[in-house]
Amino acid sequence: MTTTTYADVRYRVEDAVAHLELHRPDALNAWTPAMGRELLDAVRRAGADDEVRAVLITGAGRAFCAGADVKNERELTPDGDPDLSSRLREIYNPIVAQIRAAPKPYVAAVHGACAGLGVSLALACDLVLAAEDAYFLLAFVRIGVMPDGGATAFLAERVGLARAAELCMLGEKLPAARAEQWGLVNTVHPVDDLRGAAEALAGRLAQAPTVALGSMKTALTAAAQCHLAEQLELEADLQQRHASTADYREGRQAFMEKRTPVYRGR
Repeated sequence: MTTTTYADVRYRVEDAVAHLELHRPDALNAWTPAMGRELLDAVRRAGADDEVRAVLITGAGRAFCAGADVKNERELTPDGDPDLSSRLREIYNPIVAQIRAAPKPYVAAVHGACAGLGVSLALACDLVLAAEDAYFLLAFVRIGVMPDGGATAFLAERVGLARAAELCMLGEKLPAARAEQWGLVNTVHPVDDLRGAAEALAGRLAQAPTVALGSMKTALTAAAQCHLAEQLELEADLQQRHASTADYREGRQAFMEKRTPVYRGR
């Protein structure tokens, strides 16, 4: 067994499966740039390791991932606006692209909260298992911005435009049972059974014909996600557009003050 400990990610390889765990449990595994860089290194490592034939992504503690850590201060653009796109282009989008390009299967085991970038990470995987207590949340609308990290592409292809618009525009929780009905996840398990089910599935994939699985993944990606790279770039461009809006300033301030925002539409 090979084990690597980053600050915010746990990585080990056992029986041809790379176990990749987000490990900021006190923050519900919310992403910071530092954790993102570690995660990017880990997925690259898994992709380059010939001993790895499947990858399992999990979250430590009470949640899979609560999305980006809003307490983490944003850099500023030369114009003085918050920089909402550089982290996407330099860290987060490459993680999604790396997972989709990897010639080996990825499994996500989701429990508790799966929000924001956590949704993007889970849906970038080939197979998604959820615990009965899991829910998916894209609450970007509450702070006056839009989903990113490939979420718009993954949602549109998995659940269709109407349901994708519902999730993005209303920003409401989607419980695991309904996520399964909608086709967003493959299976739902009792909370105590999720880890075992996910490990069994990853182990099964690790013993399957890896080259054939890689070919299937490449073909499915080409069919369903042929414009993913363009979509990631479009999301980053559109996300940056919000940086100078009054609605974004109000949404972020209201979030920090735990009050209802008052939007002006500009």
